[in-house]
Amino acid sequence: MPESTPNVPGEAFGPWLRRQLQRADMSQADLADRVGKTRAAVSAWVTGRAEPREETKVRIAEILGTDLASVVTRTCDVSGSRPVRWHHRRAYADGGREYGNAAAFAFEADLAVLAREATQNSLDERLDDRRPVRVHYTLHELDGPYLDAFLSALRWDDVLPHFREAARGGQKVSRSLRSALGDLAQERRLRLLRVEDYNAAGLTGPEYGDGRFAAVVRRQLDSHKVTGGRAGGSYGLGKATLWATSRFGLVLINSTLSEPHEGRTTGRVIGRLDLPWHEVDGESYAGPAWLGEPDTEPEHKGISRSWWADDETLRRLHLDRTDDEPGTSFLIVGAYDASGATESLQDMHDKLVSSLADDFWAAMIGGRSAGPLLEARVTTLRNGETYIPEQQVDPYSRHPATSRALQAYLDGDTVEELTSADQVVRADVPLVVTPLKGQGHSRDKGREHLAVLLVTPADDNDTQFNRVVCMRGNRMTITEQRPRDLPLGTPPFQAVLLAGYATGREGDDVALAEAFLRASEPPEHDRWDRTQELTTAYERGALSRLKEFRTSIDKTVRSLLGKREITTTGGPAALRELLKLDMGTGGGARRAHSFPTVRNIDARVDDRGAWHVTVQLRLPDGDDRWVLAPVAKFDVRSGGRPSVGWELLVGSETCRAENGLIIVEPGVRSAVFDGVTDPSTHPVRSGYARLTVDLPRARGGSA
Repeated sequence: MPESTPNVPGEAFGPWLRRQLQRADMSQADLADRVGKTRAAVSAWVTGRAEPREETKVRIAEILGTDLASVVTRTCDVSGSRPVRWHHRRAYADGGREYGNAAAFAFEADLAVLAREATQNSLDERLDDRRPVRVHYTLHELDGPYLDAFLSALRWDDVLPHFREAARGGQKVSRSLRSALGDLAQERRLRLLRVEDYNAAGLTGPEYGDGRFAAVVRRQLDSHKVTGGRAGGSYGLGKATLWATSRFGLVLINSTLSEPHEGRTTGRVIGRLDLPWHEVDGESYAGPAWLGEPDTEPEHKGISRSWWADDETLRRLHLDRTDDEPGTSFLIVGAYDASGATESLQDMHDKLVSSLADDFWAAMIGGRSAGPLLEARVTTLRNGETYIPEQQVDPYSRHPATSRALQAYLDGDTVEELTSADQVVRADVPLVVTPLKGQGHSRDKGREHLAVLLVTPADDNDTQFNRVVCMRGNRMTITEQRPRDLPLGTPPFQAVLLAGYATGREGDDVALAEAFLRASEPPEHDRWDRTQELTTAYERGALSRLKEFRTSIDKTVRSLLGKREITTTGGPAALRELLKLDMGTGGGARRAHSFPTVRNIDARVDDRGAWHVTVQLRLPDGDDRWVLAPVAKFDVRSGGRPSVGWELLVGSETCRAENGLIIVEPGVRSAVFDGVTDPSTHPVRSGYARLTVDLPRARGGSA
């Protein structure tokens, strides 16, 4: 029968007491002797079968060198802090060597890739689905005494011998490390990048067993997604981009937990270092190392485990968080952009902002039917002072048209056909999900899911248009598709394709489509195509269903744009009307062409009134070259279609321009050429006519 009943929150008494005894190097027998109880009684306390009376807890507190409140609440360890230190994994006994983390080579160490992968992971770990997950990227450059203070807190001198020896090798990782150490010694400057999220689950779970903590800190290729099939990631590779973005392979972590561990939730800290195999003082090391508190568990004795850091330690390590909301802060030590595209703090700041906007604009949009999933900010500091003020990522400023389209869908304001430049038309696109192997029969083609296609006129300032941005799940951009066989003169447009849970719907077909599309994505999650998982998990025909889906997207875009002309009012937006051609909406199989067809056309009018066109051609297979004579015509509001002259015709790698002709060699199936009309030959101002481009064969040209 228990001596007393626990009635306070905190860690269970048994596990807490067992850990305190281990930290104090005290056996259960020693404690029994000192409190005047039997070993059986202490064993019952440790195993959770009983708790001591209050007067016994007072005595236990005295023995452990703490107060009664600590024994009663059990929200912290009390038997003295153990020294935080680096623990380096010893080399494998079988002689195996790893000269770098293979997972880190799955991605480029590019800031855009980091932002995509890290933010995707934060979205997957959103805690309260009524509120957005908040991510904050903070660049921080240190030098002088600020650098010295940080390196001291990091115990840099303790780990420096391992860095130097690991840098002696001839492999890629060693060469990169050698360069990083040299730059630090010469410049005495270091850049940190803190990636943190709020309203996220945090790194919950035990130190070594299954859970979020071990999946991130101690394991490779462990995705450990628990988001009910909605996760963006699935390979467990994305976290490697954090270490790949560090010139030293070093990341520090501070997590506020959504579920208590050891009775606590705030300030769970650990560091991980990924080095190649190396030797120090005749001892061989595998490469990985951890900064933490020496474990006292017999099976893990001496291994560095996470510790509960105080506010001062968090501040010195630049891991302090703004509030106690659950989530995790990752500090990348020696952050850089391996692409070489950005070197200055301003460039790195701008790239983070643009990358977050490009990949997650849709997740930042909210409406009447659903709020935003994500908020993102970027700040840059130098020696603790603001260098570039905090900037909240605004999806509307970078992607106004697609943001407008999704907003209209979430607000229920879409239309059936476009009649003005600010409208959004919606249509369904069928995706047939192939059955999983063993769950279908020979004639079972699969389950139909209706994805949602949104189309709206492009914004005047859009640099890229006539594309479909595709997404699923948490509305991260997966891929962009340029519809094929658009009619000549199609007005610039933007389109968004929502599939799976991105539609905002629930149901079996939604879950099946989400899983099917996720299985078709490579580790980069940047396309829907053949993957090993797709071919091994699904019945034959899965790839064909994806191709049919893409074809249906193109067909639906053509249908929506061909329904009605768009009415615009003045300004550059009027060019959309000038590029509009009516087209039929009928279906049917696409017949094979025996002559060149226009696949896509982009056009603009310059200040002189000249039309600049880029024409993409599709050509039939054949043994002869094609000689085409492009003719530009004005489709005026009355009368015939007068021809206008070309001021310039320019070919490309797939064709050449000679004497006003476009020449395409045999075997070329697609070609692109550019043209500029001569304003002096225009019968009317460009604003009063549509432009058409005919492609007759030149007289005497081969076909």
